[in-house]
Amino acid sequence: MPASDISDIAIFDFKGLKCPLPVLKARRALKSVTPGTIIRFLADDPAAPLDFAHFCESEGHILIAQDDHPAEGHMPASFSFDVQKADSQKA
Repeated sequence: MPASDISDIAIFDFKGLKCPLPVLKARRALKSVTPGTIIRFLADDPAAPLDFAHFCESEGHILIAQDDHPAEGHMPASFSFDVQKADSQKA
């Protein structure tokens, strides 16, 4: 993705929420946008990488990028997920 497009991405910060809340809130956020829209989700729940991968696979969304951010000082490890909304929702 070109660097110029990154500033256009909506960011939802779900750090501090535990499974299954980050994915449930991501589902709600994706319902409110048009197909093809990319949203970045932030989470620090250790289960988030597996949860987001499964969510995208089961809902038909595209997990464009996943970045892992190691723990630093008092800050826990965190993750970011760039998800593109599917053209059509799976039933």
